[in-house]
Amino acid sequence: MNWISNVVRPKIRNFLNRRESPENLWIKCPETGQLVFYKDVEANQFVIPSSGYHMRMGAAARLKSIFDEETWLDIAVPAVAVDPLKFRDERRYVDRLKDARTKTGMADAIKVGLGKLEGTPVVVGVQDFGFMGGSLGMAAGEAVVAGLMAAVERKTPFIMFAASGGARMQEGILSLMQLPRTTVAVEMLREIKKPYIVVLTNPTTGGVTASYAMLGDVQIAEPGALIGFAGPRVIEQTIREKLPDGFQKSEYLRDHGMVDMVVHRHQLRSTLAELCRVLTRATKPAERVAAQELLPPVPPSASGVPA
Repeated sequence: MNWISNVVRPKIRNFLNRRESPENLWIKCPETGQLVFYKDVEANQFVIPSSGYHMRMGAAARLKSIFDEETWLDIAVPAVAVDPLKFRDERRYVDRLKDARTKTGMADAIKVGLGKLEGTPVVVGVQDFGFMGGSLGMAAGEAVVAGLMAAVERKTPFIMFAASGGARMQEGILSLMQLPRTTVAVEMLREIKKPYIVVLTNPTTGGVTASYAMLGDVQIAEPGALIGFAGPRVIEQTIREKLPDGFQKSEYLRDHGMVDMVVHRHQLRSTLAELCRVLTRATKPAERVAAQELLPPVPPSASGVPA
């Protein structure tokens, strides 16, 4: 009886009383400190209902919120060298990449898809800050170029959602080379007179701001987004002056002519659709076509995800 009482019963009791609670059951609003139920925030496109604070949004969730019927085709990205410089600081670069891929389910920081936005064919690129701070490396640069080339080939608008801390230091000069490469690709889209629209999200800084993120025909920002090259703390320490309130926030940049408009996430889809129609001179939404007609299925070997 001692074995049943001391071993079996406690194990059964612990099993029945065990509660599985996800780690992100509640979210704390960075602005007000209020705790909000995660499912409520997710259903509200990751905007805190009470304060209107725009949380960061993953690449997959962003693409679902933009494309018709939440469906799109992924654009294949050419494979790149995983660790060309054999970089190591506190940890090996390859180990950091493995952790980021496990955390986000993405091959790298940018995901590109082709689909319809209120009937208009568009190519959309999304930078996920959850993947190593959305840093720009060779793989991310290839994703931007591949998306722009797909838009050039199909003569569609290209919409870029930027979110980044800047260039990826683990790839050194190879990361900085993506600035001119992406700039040239933007110019190729401009040559065929198709719109390039940029949506700046929180935060967009560093080399990304110094390249494709500030080259849009229309520059849109989400409310409260931090946008700049160097951060405000670095600027204050450099010039030794107090910066104005709201400096480098999207509303400040709009008032000073750096961005064209600040759009709430709930109105972003309709705004982008209207801009695409106006800039492509479409009088009505394009006829619906099967997704297979837009882009043939990509074989698994062409996905660009390293084994």
